[in-house]
Amino acid sequence: MKIHNPLFLSLAMQAKTNIKEIDVHEANKLLLDGKMVFIDVREESEWQRGHLPRAIHLSKGVIERDIEKHIPDTSTPLVLYCSGGYRSALATQSIQNMGYKNVCSIEGGLTTWNNAGYPLISDE
Repeated sequence: MKIHNPLFLSLAMQAKTNIKEIDVHEANKLLLDGKMVFIDVREESEWQRGHLPRAIHLSKGVIERDIEKHIPDTSTPLVLYCSGGYRSALATQSIQNMGYKNVCSIEGGLTTWNNAGYPLISDE
């Protein structure tokens, strides 16, 4: 388990108060439903090792710059995730501030997804 620095955790926890989070079971139902776009905000190397089926990759470092190219409609329902739910919380808050209206983050990220036994696909 990663140990995060206190200032990063403080920033992420503040973001979590301003966003909607969903648990992995709800996320799995939404994934199976196919009506929401899932966005992986992890780094490219993390993405290649395994990601959610049908997800797109827009890392935390570029999501604000590139999201409009991939998702121009700000009302598109989006689910963001990362490894532990912190980077996705920050990214969720950021794109909400840009005007995206229907955005949530997976609480606990892929760590809780894996612990629940849900599938990943790999590019490796």
